[in-house]
Amino acid sequence: MPDPWTLLAYDTDARTYADEWHDQPPPTDLHAVVREFFAPGPTADIGCGSGRDTAWLSANGYPATGYDASTGLLDEARRRYPALQFLDAVLPELDEVEPASFANVLCETVIMHLPPADVAPSVRRMLDLLRPGGTLYLSWRVTPGADRRDENGRLYAAFDASVVLDELAGAQILHDEETVSASSVKIIHRLIARV
Repeated sequence: MPDPWTLLAYDTDARTYADEWHDQPPPTDLHAVVREFFAPGPTADIGCGSGRDTAWLSANGYPATGYDASTGLLDEARRRYPALQFLDAVLPELDEVEPASFANVLCETVIMHLPPADVAPSVRRMLDLLRPGGTLYLSWRVTPGADRRDENGRLYAAFDASVVLDELAGAQILHDEETVSASSVKIIHRLIARV
């Protein structure tokens, strides 16, 4: 289940968050690694927020469906990109999403909003969405020390990258870096894995 305070923050002020993300510099670093590692084909954007990355994926050869747990953010995504599909789905279960149905899965800075116990099962479930040979892009904001909340109540869980890497043990790690996001200018950990 998503952290209820984080979900409440996004649902309550979805338009402000959407505007903030759309006003940030474009995530050119994300675009570069996607172009390098994704194959053309159906793509799931897990935690799509207001749809910015779903729209870019769909316009660049990776026809994408956006999934999010926030009703408010899904409303924003549908308003901004009415031609694209945005559906409700909650990590770690993603009950509404068919296994083995995507060439690519993108999950950009989402899992740090989950209770730490949900990180590993969420990674397992996202791998389950991939067809054989499919690629997972996964990133999260790095939170040193202990879990914290921002001024709006959003959870930023502190967990070691080994929690994620252990779940990717059966996959081929194509890319693994800790870097500063070109868009948010925050420290993120980025992993690309192929099944």
